Amino acid sequence: MLNKKRIIRKFQGIVISDKMDKTIVVRVDRVKVDSKYGKRYKTSRKYHVHDNDNKYHIGESVAFFETRPLSKTKRWSVQARSTNN
Repeated sequence: MLNKKRIIRKFQGIVISDKMDKTIVVRVDRVKVDSKYGKRYKTSRKYHVHDNDNKYHIGESVAFFETRPLSKTKRWSVQARSTNN
């Protein structure tokens, strides 16, 4: 039997919506570099993250990781509360 290693993707971002039950929307910002000109620019992406206890609110920083599909749009689950400096 093949022994496959599973790579778990982890991200950190800011909660931008907590209006759904057991779901938060998290924005992850990253900096990219243009291949031709070398200019840096910011991009962002939104993730629907499972929050079972509804304890995270708008403006908080959270870490989350990839899980099995929980619904049509949720493939992520909250890991732990991060300190917001």
